[in-house]
Amino acid sequence: MLDTSRCHLGEGPSYDPATDTAWWVDIPERRLFELRLGEAGPARIHALPVMASDVAAIDDRRQLLSAEDGLYVRTIADGGLSLCCPLEADDPGTRSNDGRVHPAGALWIGTMGRDAEPGRGAIYHVAGTRVTRLFANLTIPNGIAFSPDGATGYFVDTDEGLLRRVALDPATGLPTGEPETHYDHRGGAGGIDGAAVDAEGLIWTARFGAGCLDAYSPAGERVRTVPVPPSRPTCPTFAGRALDWLLVTSAYEGMDAAERGADPEHGRTLRVDVGARGPLEPAFRLAD
Repeated sequence: MLDTSRCHLGEGPSYDPATDTAWWVDIPERRLFELRLGEAGPARIHALPVMASDVAAIDDRRQLLSAEDGLYVRTIADGGLSLCCPLEADDPGTRSNDGRVHPAGALWIGTMGRDAEPGRGAIYHVAGTRVTRLFANLTIPNGIAFSPDGATGYFVDTDEGLLRRVALDPATGLPTGEPETHYDHRGGAGGIDGAAVDAEGLIWTARFGAGCLDAYSPAGERVRTVPVPPSRPTCPTFAGRALDWLLVTSAYEGMDAAERGADPEHGRTLRVDVGARGPLEPAFRLAD
């Protein structure tokens, strides 16, 4: 166990190797967690004025928070927030969800209905302050990740159950073709949630509701399944000085008292050793 705090809906983890610090959020509770891995003690919790779903580095002083109405630049020293650009700010019925920075420095960020209404979601490409909608008519966009060379993007609509891949321009992170099915999980236990790609190109996904992580090859085969204690893991990211283990967030969203009692690690944030290493997580390029 990495941190004993429980998240209603933990999501959006990132890791800063320069300071050996892990970050993640609890979306509905409007909390940002900061955990210095080399120090004893629980994570520091920062209250947020907005629901944020994803944390990404900009530089050693600033972070990018994906939130319910836009993308915000956060100053690490004092927690100050300034709006970088709006994101579906004219639709109060949606919020941000899963996101990941492409090696070129652009962010892919998903949106969804606050009650997961079918077809309300989308995935956007954000370069500086320029926002481009890539895919629409999704329900719960998740699993956003990229091959180490930036030439392939991955995503899933958890409600649909198809992990997809799409060819990208490595210099921009923009699609150069149409999405194709990478793995068909329809009818399988749980739902594919957040993802991270290791240095060898394996796509590691959290399987919400099934208490495990799955690894998929670039060829589209499920090659490993690793059990984890919480039944509802949400998103992995590589962490540690050597980037050789996965930080995994989880949730207790939607669980009744009996389900929480049967799942003693619900909502907790984990360290999971899977025998893989990750590439260095890219920083968001604030200047276009």
